Amino acid sequence: MIRRFRKDEIREMAEILRNDGVISVPTDTVYGVCARYDSLTAQEHLRDIKKRPKDKAFPLMCADIEQIRSVAETTAVSEALIHALMPGPVTLVMKKKTEVPAFVNGGMDTLAIRMATDDALKELIMKTGCPLYMTSANLSGEPVCTNLDEIEKFCPMLDGMMEGETSFGKASTIIDCTKEIPAILREGPVCEETVMRIYETVKGKTV
Repeated sequence: MIRRFRKDEIREMAEILRNDGVISVPTDTVYGVCARYDSLTAQEHLRDIKKRPKDKAFPLMCADIEQIRSVAETTAVSEALIHALMPGPVTLVMKKKTEVPAFVNGGMDTLAIRMATDDALKELIMKTGCPLYMTSANLSGEPVCTNLDEIEKFCPMLDGMMEGETSFGKASTIIDCTKEIPAILREGPVCEETVMRIYETVKGKTV
């Protein structure tokens, strides 16, 4: 059986991640599986568990806006979206900073980034010492697991699981922030009207 950790056992879970392990965690949207982003070994371990193709990059989960700024180039619009919608059920696509290793996102110049909403998940990221790859808990192309028993069945190579519940049960809204006008790439809990209202506010301040 895969060990199940309580939310107050952050130190033990962070140690697994620092050693290139992979664990599952509940997020505000769906159950996810995560690994440290700055290790190719950890990424390959995560791909093996997910059976995910090498040409498909993983999103990142950051603890706070400072960590987002450390890996991505922010703009006035993306900063406004971060302040208004994060932490929350959104993923922002932004330009990758040049110092981020190419293997992190398969050589692409963009990153898909979320911010942790749960205090335990935020603490886990901080104790690990870097952002985490965060992807849905399932085999690539299959339905997302909805509880720990399903995760253990379909992802038996995991090094641990954090106990807890999800909030929305629906994948996050993906917003492309690399263009002048932000675009919804995947619909989710945050609607386009909300995104455009934030954009118009920023646009009004810069005219």
